[in-house]
Amino acid sequence: MNAKELFAKLCEYAPIELSDKLVAVENGYDNSGIILDCDLDAKRVLFCLDLTHDSVDYAIGKECGIIVTHHPAIYSPIKKLNEQDPILRCAISGISVISMHLNLDCAKEGIDYWLSKGLGGEDISVLTELGDGVGYGRVATVDATAGDIFERYKKEFATEKAWFFGDKNQKITKIASFCGSGFGFKELDEALNVDAQMVVSADIPHHVLKEAIEKGLCVLSCTHYSTENYGMKKVFEFFEKELKEKIYFFDDERFV
Repeated sequence: MNAKELFAKLCEYAPIELSDKLVAVENGYDNSGIILDCDLDAKRVLFCLDLTHDSVDYAIGKECGIIVTHHPAIYSPIKKLNEQDPILRCAISGISVISMHLNLDCAKEGIDYWLSKGLGGEDISVLTELGDGVGYGRVATVDATAGDIFERYKKEFATEKAWFFGDKNQKITKIASFCGSGFGFKELDEALNVDAQMVVSADIPHHVLKEAIEKGLCVLSCTHYSTENYGMKKVFEFFEKELKEKIYFFDDERFV
């Protein structure tokens, strides 16, 4: 399988058009797709959140011909490269790179969905809708205290790097979640409009956090890595069954 063939299969799961739609709605930016095409067949594929020195080392060690990342391997324009840059190391080693970013966030069972599911959410629906069951942000029903959800997060997402704000004894029946660093005033309003009592996200700006707390919401502030690596691993597990190629997953222990 080459990069173009794998990208087509990935887009069946998370259509690349979702990235374009979210960028248009949010007036944002993305760089998803085939980032580096070495036009070689691959018998092994690596899935990971980021293209780093360690993930490239792992891919080379496993003789992977393609790396699939969540975060774009090239995000901003590159002005210069040296032989140690991960993307150039991939080119030299004949490893193609595909990045599935905002489209994978927004997919029906993408990163955002799995964040909500991992928190114990049921009856999950989309907040910023881009189509039938796709879009950014999720709201779900739960039946737990805020403290229970906090402890579940640390256990299910295998991390102690999370911060809770609010009353741990508060009963939570509806929870809003936004993977990565997507929680701003717009998303705060969305959470309040659906009567969520708790919000979960990462990299939350102080002024947004302050406003959420003053509005009476419990807030679980997580690391960017943990809110997205969990879902990326679920995507890997899906393709592990779907692809005939041997595929691997790389956990970056520095951020867990």
